[in-house]
This record gives sequence, C-alpha cells and structure tokens, in this order.
Amino acid sequence: MSHPLHIPYGQSADDYDRVVVSPGYAGWTYAGLRVIELSSGETRSWSTGSTEMVVLPLAGSCVIECEGRRFELAGRDDVFSRVSDFAYLPIDSEVRLSSRRGGRFALPSSESTRRLEPAYGPAEEVPVELRGAGQATRQLNNFCDPQSFPADKLVAVECITPAGNWSSYPPHKHDEARPGEAVLEEIYYFELARACEDGSRKIGEGFAFHRLYTADREIDMCEQVGQGDVVLIPRGYHGPSMTSPGYDLYYLNVLAGPAPERTMTFCDDPAHHWIRESWKTDVPDERLPLATAAGPRHGP
Repeated sequence: MSHPLHIPYGQSADDYDRVVVSPGYAGWTYAGLRVIELSSGETRSWSTGSTEMVVLPLAGSCVIECEGRRFELAGRDDVFSRVSDFAYLPIDSEVRLSSRRGGRFALPSSESTRRLEPAYGPAEEVPVELRGAGQATRQLNNFCDPQSFPADKLVAVECITPAGNWSSYPPHKHDEARPGEAVLEEIYYFELARACEDGSRKIGEGFAFHRLYTADREIDMCEQVGQGDVVLIPRGYHGPSMTSPGYDLYYLNVLAGPAPERTMTFCDDPAHHWIRESWKTDVPDERLPLATAAGPRHGP
C-alpha cells in the first residue's frame, strides 16, 4: 500500500478525468492540478471560478477559447520531444478546449483573488535551465515561474531527468515564512519513458523513486512512482527524484502559497547542502537539454 501522499494514476479520478487534485482533495488551500485526456474531435468546457490556471499540452495540440480570445496551442508529441507553448486562464472565466486529434493536457492551478487577462505563452520564450552537474544534472522548463510569466499565485515548471540521474537534489523544503524561505504547497506529476538506443522513447514505460521527509520523520516517504502518478508536498524536505537507468523521468511541479509575491524560495536540508559546492568542479550531463522549443536534440 502506497504512502497517503503518493497518489497513483487514477486514484484521484472523478467522473471526467483520471488525475484530479483539488485543494480540498489535498487538504490545503491553494495548489491544484487536473489532467484532461481527450479523444479526437472531443471538446471540454468549464468555468475557472476562483482558480487561475494554465493549459499545458503534455501530448497533442489544442485550441483554447477564453473570454473572446482564441489561442492555438501547437503542443508536442510528448513531454520529452519539445518544450510546449501554453495558455494562461484567469479567474472568473468561461473556457472551451477542443482538440482535433486528441491529446493529454495538464491544468496546473491555484486559488486566486486577483484577475489577470487571458494570455498565450510561446514555446520559444520558455527559459530552459540546466541545473546541477554529473548524475544530478536535470533540465528545467521554467514556463510559469515568477521571473518568466505573470500570474497571481500560480507557479509551474517542468523538470526532465535523463535515465539514471537524480533531480530535486539536494533535498529542500518551503514550509516556513522567513528570510530565504516561503510557504508553498507543491504537487509533483510524473511521466516516464524508456530511452531507446535509436534516440526514440516509449512513453509510459519505466519507474522512478521520490523521497519526502520531515526533520522529525513525522513524514517519511520513499515511493516508487510511475506514469501519471502524483505526489503531494504539504511540508518537509522533498527530493531526490531518482530515475532508473534506461528510463527518462518528467515531472510537472505546481506550487502556490500565501505570500503576497510569487516566489520559489526554498531551504536545503543542511546535511546535504554541501553537494552544491561539488557541482562547481563537476560537468553537466552532456545528454541535456533533451529538447527545446525547436524539438528533440537527439534522435529522429
């Protein structure tokens, strides 16, 4: 039986979707996530109500209609093939999503009170960051972080970890309001792929592990995660996320909290903070970045 903070694919399902994490479901105040899976020609309509959100294609393309605006999202074949464009949807909006060929679309969200305008986020403007070094190298697609895209409370980024590497390392937390740290609820949504010798990938194959713990070990979790799984981070040190040799790991991070300004400020576990110094003399993994807005770096 899995830890209560590990939500296997389908466990949070409602009448429409297999991955549905509302603040009420998570037992907190702000952060949420829904993953919509549509067949060819299918549409979905909804009201955002008190939540701001982003539509982020995980696989496929779509058209978003919101408050008289129309955004055509080119999307991507899968999360490892390309950095995607996206659409921002404010509170109190009527939305229609349609997809001619179908696909899988993430809706990271946050409870909000300030209304911004609907907006399009081009893939070419998403900052791609390489973080860490050696076997702790990973790729961050900072599509909706505080520096790159405006929102009220919502922060969302993607992380790609190549086969055999560790990410979310060193372990860190953001559960206290103090200098250098902010209170943030966080959701991890995982996808995996088998990395084939010809450069292609078999989406949905493989497994990884994710660690979450508090200093007093009231929370002490190390769970195997697979395609479509979610881990909730209400507090405590989280990381590393470790992917098995042969399998690339993707996760979408959704963060939100009570701070008046959006931030991703965190505090490392003091026992492991030293590892950052070692990166100064190590080299980044040459496999990264796996992909940019232009498409895959390697393979067909």
